[in-house]
Amino acid sequence: MLAVSLVLGSFLIILFFIVGIVTGWVAREYMMSYREIPRIHPEMFDSNGQLIPDEVLAIRFEEGYFDPEEDDDED
Repeated sequence: MLAVSLVLGSFLIILFFIVGIVTGWVAREYMMSYREIPRIHPEMFDSNGQLIPDEVLAIRFEEGYFDPEEDDDED
């Protein structure tokens, strides 16, 4: 009885491994082929609708990083 359960368990493990590989492969191909292409933001265009050839500077202000109460002019 132990030998039968070990053989069936081994077959189930191999079967689930193969199904996992195939499912992962199909999901990867789907994601690589059908995901949406990123769109260009409107601020990257000039007034004529052409892409701006210059480099774009992005600034992010983190909340709480700058304390307006703190003053360096205490002379």
